[in-house]
Amino acid sequence: MADKKPINQDPDGDLVLQERIKTAKPPLYRVLMLNDDYTPMEFVVMVLQRFFGHNHESAQRIMLHVHQRGVGVCGVFTYEIAETKAAQVMNFARQNEHPLQLQLEKE
Repeated sequence: MADKKPINQDPDGDLVLQERIKTAKPPLYRVLMLNDDYTPMEFVVMVLQRFFGHNHESAQRIMLHVHQRGVGVCGVFTYEIAETKAAQVMNFARQNEHPLQLQLEKE
């Protein structure tokens, strides 16, 4: 019968520690909403609540920030989620005939 050595020992019988590979956290992206002169404020608040999960007060605060400063952060997500949310919002805005624009920005 052949001697079987445990996987965690080298030929000299010393203990070999397995190397752990650290996975990197995925980069995050901000979803930015751009101000326009046509999309109603109520619609923007509803979008922030429906697609980004903000409560009414938070959504109003972000909407006013976008209105006053020209741009505001809707949320921060991994790329795939940020891209999906931006596409969903822009499709929803087009269906409702609003020119709302969103952009992604790497954090």
